[in-house]
Amino acid sequence: MGAYFIDFIPILVLYGIPSMIAGSTAKKECITTSTGFACTVSPSGAGAMLMFVGWVAALGYGIWNFGYRQGVTGSSIGKSVMKFKVVSEATGQPIGFGMSVVRQLAHIIDGAILCIGYLFPLWDAKRQTLADKIMTTVCLPIR
Repeated sequence: MGAYFIDFIPILVLYGIPSMIAGSTAKKECITTSTGFACTVSPSGAGAMLMFVGWVAALGYGIWNFGYRQGVTGSSIGKSVMKFKVVSEATGQPIGFGMSVVRQLAHIIDGAILCIGYLFPLWDAKRQTLADKIMTTVCLPIR
């Protein structure tokens, strides 16, 4: 859980700050209708561009951290700080870029079933999430 929060702090910064700036420069227009007020909020051109650049930067970081870094070394930044790695159950080696990206996508299933997939490690002997079972990966401590 700690690794998850550490991994997502840069994403929040990379996308959150530009979004807040865009929101503060947004244009708000309200009109009176027969049923009350109707308002629209639209970011300025510069604000929309800033949000787009922030989104691209956050996406790039995520692909690097969860795809490349985790795939090659076994650990994302958060996992490194928390001192564990993701490896193939069969080989004990990092799973590579492509499989690491697919593993991250498999976590959608963990969340789709009311986040029960994330709770599997509480009762599973190998402490695997449902995504880990699908991908045949395990998390091991770094010594």
